[in-house]
Amino acid sequence: ASTDVAGHPEFAARQRAGENGDGEAVAADWFIADFTLAELKTLKARSPNHAEAKKYDGQFQIASFEEILLLREAQSKATGRSIAVYPETKNPTYHLQLTLAGRVPVRMEDELIRLLKKYALNAKDAPVFVQSFEPGSLQYMRANGSLARQVQLIDAYDVDFATGAMQYGTSAAERVYSQPTD
Repeated sequence: ASTDVAGHPEFAARQRAGENGDGEAVAADWFIADFTLAELKTLKARSPNHAEAKKYDGQFQIASFEEILLLREAQSKATGRSIAVYPETKNPTYHLQLTLAGRVPVRMEDELIRLLKKYALNAKDAPVFVQSFEPGSLQYMRANGSLARQVQLIDAYDVDFATGAMQYGTSAAERVYSQPTD
């Protein structure tokens, strides 16, 4: 839904059933691990969720993380300001399984660390905040040379905006409330 892949007949045969990174069964979709970077660069980005952003559908290529770092570097120089990046290791356990199965050539975290080092961003005070919902991903990066600041993400079903309490779980029977602390 975030690209125009459905409009590319050369990729029609790649649509398949599978499991998304969140462990949910998908009846028919395209999966990023089934494409090379060169193939992904032929696709145009689309907004799957935000109506206002849909006016940009089809105008831009998908950017690699390295391209984002190059843009950050150029804009930091052009503006005289240090621009930060906030990458997330998205579904790292799922992607690690793809790496171990030989479907992806390098572990996501290793590539992230490599690029942070390449662009002189692997430092405690660098304008980088690496985020993940999976603590193991952050721990792996720290143990393997990442010095960048890290953010442990947590997920909640909902938030009571009157009290700030977060609701955990996915059904009324499972919800647990946590009060915010000062």
